[in-house]
Amino acid sequence: MIQLESVEQFNELIRDKCIVMFTANWCGDCRFIEPHLPEIANAHPDYPFVLVDRDKFIDICQKYDIMGIPSFIVFENNEVKGTFISKLRKTKEEILAFLDQTINQ
Repeated sequence: MIQLESVEQFNELIRDKCIVMFTANWCGDCRFIEPHLPEIANAHPDYPFVLVDRDKFIDICQKYDIMGIPSFIVFENNEVKGTFISKLRKTKEEILAFLDQTINQ
C-alpha cells in the first residue's frame, strides 16, 4: 500500500492504474475496514493501492466529490473507471465486490 505524500505523486499514480482509498485517522468506519486492507489490496495486485488522507488532501477530495469516507476510486489512464463513494460503513465483501466488478468490466 502506498501512503500518498503529495499531489504530484497522486497525479503520477493515476496516469497508469490504481485503487485509491480516501481515509482519515479520526474515521471510525475507516478503522473498521483497516484490518482487511491487506487482503483488499492483494485482491488486484496489478492495481497499486493508494491511501489518501482526507485532511491532508482536501483539494483532491473536493475534485472527486469525496463527501464521506472511507471512499474508493479506481483509476485507469487518468480516467475514473469506477467509484464507491458514500458516508456509509463499508464491509470487506462490499469493497471486494465493487473492485471485482469495476476492474473486470
